[in-house]
Amino acid sequence: MENIFTAWEEFRKGKQARMDVQQFERHLEQNLFQLHRELSGGTYKHQPYSAFTICDPKQRHIHKASVRDRIVHHAVFSVLNPIFEPTFIAHSFSCRKDKGTHKAVDALERMLRKESRNNSRTCFALQCDISKFFDSVSHPILKSQITKRIRDRDVLLLMDEIIGSFTAPQFDTVSQSGIPIGNLTSQLFANVYLNALDQFMKHELKVCHYARYTDDFVIVSTDRVYLQSLIKTIGSFLQQELSLDLHPRKVTIRKFTQGIDFLGYVLLPHHRVLRTRTKHRMFRKLHKRASIHKTGSETAESVEQSLYSYLGVLSHANTYRLRSKLLNHYWFWMTE
Repeated sequence: MENIFTAWEEFRKGKQARMDVQQFERHLEQNLFQLHRELSGGTYKHQPYSAFTICDPKQRHIHKASVRDRIVHHAVFSVLNPIFEPTFIAHSFSCRKDKGTHKAVDALERMLRKESRNNSRTCFALQCDISKFFDSVSHPILKSQITKRIRDRDVLLLMDEIIGSFTAPQFDTVSQSGIPIGNLTSQLFANVYLNALDQFMKHELKVCHYARYTDDFVIVSTDRVYLQSLIKTIGSFLQQELSLDLHPRKVTIRKFTQGIDFLGYVLLPHHRVLRTRTKHRMFRKLHKRASIHKTGSETAESVEQSLYSYLGVLSHANTYRLRSKLLNHYWFWMTE
């Protein structure tokens, strides 16, 4: 029961103003005790998802679970994540404590500098992306990976319920594929699923310089032919072991001197810049929020928080002029 209440407190942070959260909170204890009875009695059933689409920057289909189900996801994550966390490699950066996008970019930059000996020799990066990763995750494979670490029958039945609660829209229920992007548990499941790829890279292929963030991964080497030879091997492993495919248009080998585009930043031998699309999107979004503020639908404090968030992103690159430009535009938009 304590874990259920803790999960509720974690879940509600920053969501108190949302209508579905307020409705659940009106009868909080009744709802949480009912949820606990269902979980402990083995009668818990996951409710249907509500679907919507976001464009940030590419179109993504998000499937949102009910409040009660998201509390369960938080409770499950808090117990299972510490069990699986020690099995993950150091250079897996997605949705892990003390990791994240900026740590991933920093790690890649260190690899590039080390392999190129501070740009004294030619260095290449092989970048790969998995096609429709979240929609393609095989339920049977994911469940088999979970059972390698979890033996408790009740927990495994709960995992079956959560995993089986969603099937990617392009598949029928028989195919048993897909995990929803919106679930907290999906972040853990993604790391568990692709840990097999990480272990294959490090222990079978003996790749020295490798980093992964969700379904984007990169390998650094001075040998372009070696990197080219890895593509087929990696593609075969993904197909045979994980029922996944490399994205045919997102497998590239680039010289360090050409710039390595990774997680919104472009790494170059002597500096780091923001990806052009990210830059344009940042200005566009801030302008939009400032315009909404003029109508009275957005507070000045909220727009200012967005500004500081963007400045935080910019602080991880060589962007002095860009930061000055963003600040100037912000003051102009807010006062015009």
